[in-house]
Amino acid sequence: MKTLEWEDNKLKLIDQTKLPDELTYIYCETYQEVIVAIKDMIVRGAPAIGVSAAYGLALADLSGEDMEKAAKEMRAARPTAVNLMWAVDRVMASDDILEEAHKMAEEDMAMCRAIGKYGAELIDYGDTVLTHCNAGALACVDYGTALGVFRAAHDEGKNINVLCDETRPRGQGARLSVWEMQQENIPVKLIPDVASGYLMSIGKVDKVVIGADRVAYDGIANKIGSLMVALAAKRYGIPFYVAAPTSTFDDQISIFDTEIEERSADEVTHYGSCRICPEGTEVINPAFDIVPCDLISGVITEKGVFLLNNEWEDFKYFLEKE
Repeated sequence: MKTLEWEDNKLKLIDQTKLPDELTYIYCETYQEVIVAIKDMIVRGAPAIGVSAAYGLALADLSGEDMEKAAKEMRAARPTAVNLMWAVDRVMASDDILEEAHKMAEEDMAMCRAIGKYGAELIDYGDTVLTHCNAGALACVDYGTALGVFRAAHDEGKNINVLCDETRPRGQGARLSVWEMQQENIPVKLIPDVASGYLMSIGKVDKVVIGADRVAYDGIANKIGSLMVALAAKRYGIPFYVAAPTSTFDDQISIFDTEIEERSADEVTHYGSCRICPEGTEVINPAFDIVPCDLISGVITEKGVFLLNNEWEDFKYFLEKE
């Protein structure tokens, strides 16, 4: 089941806001509709956002739009995910935008399977593995990064158990990651966000694997709450891995210069349509946080596992190697 597909000159997307209760699709016929889908998290996850943006610009090109204007608007859709900028730059430099978008979709699927292969080598038989947010097939074109590691380990018969934290405020762990693991018949349990540290402290977590929206030489940006999980893992000596394709790597900035997206207060003040706090409550709602490199045991990529060490030259060398 693919998160996104090109069909009859339209971009077909799973509407992830309806999961897990309803599996429905939307069809984007204009680049503006793709931007809305990205902003409203109908499609989410760095790799999926990147490929969706590429197809969005293909729609703009087919419609004879002002491509520089379309590219500028697309880049602004979600500023933290580096794949979005990477995808826009790549297709804008191409002679055939639609063909380049198709190529990127195929590459994404191949990269995720390679990430799964390398990541599974880090998983031991019987491990209980914790993940935060959703870095599965729904965050990519197919298969997934962090959850791709779990899929590969499961397929190898490693008898793993998965813990998904709920990932407030939008509940991507509860709604999406649990659902994906259930579709694959991988043993999975849902935990409250506030329980991960306790479970680590009593020996109930063997490894942590999460995704990333940006990887720099000195750390990663990922869904808000990632830092707390990483700090707890460090305290209790639990390996903390990041699974991400090299398209998520950014060799231009320090991770601490990342623009952190601030989202609507309604995501925090409400569960769906139900208000859970006093009316008029002020809210701070950053969508992402920063995990510095000293908390990360390794970044699992399609090229192998890379240890972030705060050295820009080593980071650049890894990116450039075949």
